[in-house]
Amino acid sequence: MAGDHDHFMRIAMEESEKSLAEGNVPVGSVIVRDGEIIGRGRNLANVRQDPTSHGETEAIWDACRKSGSADLSGSVLYTALEPCPMCLWSMVNAKIGTLVMGGRLKDVKSANYGDYTVENLLAMTGRKMNIVTGIMEEECIAIRNRYNG
Repeated sequence: MAGDHDHFMRIAMEESEKSLAEGNVPVGSVIVRDGEIIGRGRNLANVRQDPTSHGETEAIWDACRKSGSADLSGSVLYTALEPCPMCLWSMVNAKIGTLVMGGRLKDVKSANYGDYTVENLLAMTGRKMNIVTGIMEEECIAIRNRYNG
C-alpha cells in the first residue's frame, strides 16, 4: 500500500508543480477509487480569482462531474498539503473515506492556521475519516515553501 501512496502522491505533486508554474499556491490533489484516478485538481485561486479554487475542491469537482454524482464514497483523496477547513469539509460532504496527505500546515513557513489540524476538526464535529500522514512529507513541504505569496 505504501507504494501506491507514493505513486499517487507523486501525481498530486505534479499537479502542485503545475499550480506553482501558473502563479498559484502549489497544492495538487488526486482522487482515487478502485485503484484508478477519478479526479484531479490543483490550486487555481489566483488564476481564476476565486479563493475557493483549491486543489482538493478542484479534484472533488472533477471527480463528481466525471462520475455524475456528488457521492464519492469508497474513494481516497491524495493531497500534497493538509487540507484547510473548507477543503476538509468538502471532503466530508462528498463522503470521501480516506485522506492521504504529504505535508502539514504547521510546517509551512507562510501558513498560519494556529492549532488547526484535520484531526481536530473531525473530532470537534464528530466525523470520521481515515487519515494517512507523512507520505513524501519533505518533498511536499519543499514544493509549498517555494511559493512566495
